[in-house]
Amino acid sequence: MSWPNKRIPGLDGLRAISIVLVLSGHLAGTRNCYSLAFYTKFGDLANLGVRVFFVISGYLITTLLLKEYEKTQTISLRNFYMRRTLRIFPAFYAFLLAMTVVHAWGSISFKPGDLLHAFTYTINYHYDRSWWIGHTWSLSVEEQFYLLWPALLLLLGIRRGLYAAGAVVLLAPVVRIAVFYLWPAQRVGIGESFPTIADTIATGCLLAGTRKWLDLQPWFRKLLDIRWFAVVPLLIIAINAKPGGRLRISVLETIINLLIAACVARYTTKTDGPAAKFLNSRLAVAIGILSYSLYLWQQPFLNRQSAGWIAAFPVNIVLAVLAALLSYLVVEKPLLDLRSRFGVRKHEAAHSTAIAQAGPGS
Repeated sequence: MSWPNKRIPGLDGLRAISIVLVLSGHLAGTRNCYSLAFYTKFGDLANLGVRVFFVISGYLITTLLLKEYEKTQTISLRNFYMRRTLRIFPAFYAFLLAMTVVHAWGSISFKPGDLLHAFTYTINYHYDRSWWIGHTWSLSVEEQFYLLWPALLLLLGIRRGLYAAGAVVLLAPVVRIAVFYLWPAQRVGIGESFPTIADTIATGCLLAGTRKWLDLQPWFRKLLDIRWFAVVPLLIIAINAKPGGRLRISVLETIINLLIAACVARYTTKTDGPAAKFLNSRLAVAIGILSYSLYLWQQPFLNRQSAGWIAAFPVNIVLAVLAALLSYLVVEKPLLDLRSRFGVRKHEAAHSTAIAQAGPGS
């Protein structure tokens, strides 16, 4: 298997960490694996993995859009949407069609509305959904971001577009609190409906949009250079372990987003040190590249409610990896060259927008 050569340092490694966090959550409680009770002692790490994916997505997409704008003084929505379509849709709809066939055979069952919402990327508003395709809620959030953000930058201009992203970061916690108090029946959607989770992606957008300015600030350079930066990931996990509630949705989630952004800034800049070397290792890059397919195909196998042999550890994780490899080689990789017709850069061609299930029981 060959991998694309030109890549943003550390980004695939961060995606690898993210998908491992997601897998750790879905493995919990499966046969022969560690218990769900043990896993929850560390907080919902699967949800944390999703947050990292969202910040990465906002950062990378905005970086690419700004580079295009600098070169052409505009953003080609046609090319952007075509690149995203070729990158996301084939593997996604191949997975959905496979699950539909298995459902037709009677091996699995869907809840009413599952397929309609999954196929239309609106399942993040369909809260009573089955496990098999429930993880596509996060891809729905991504697609809604793709639909809005490039058009918003083109309509408002770069500066005002970034102001809008900043407003989202500030207002999303207010929206979450408003939903919590004013619409109790909709609390289940906090963290899945676009207005209640968009600040995570917007944090990555802001980092990309202000990166040149930040790199000129002495305090920012010192932050990236501090020797004890490894404390930051540990702090993220510690805060993430705090239980949900008003403090979580109003303050802690914003802090987690900002700390994740700091990690993205650090490890896409620094290539020295043990952590950076691991994130840029061949293993980490390979896992990062496979993260989109792995996200899609881990769901049928990492099911703690199933008594079947395919859901027992370690068979389940082996099957998930094999399915991801097949998806990458048969569906994704052949289309990467086609995307070059629409002005895609090589390192974007490998971007895996791997957004996974929010956590156990979602």
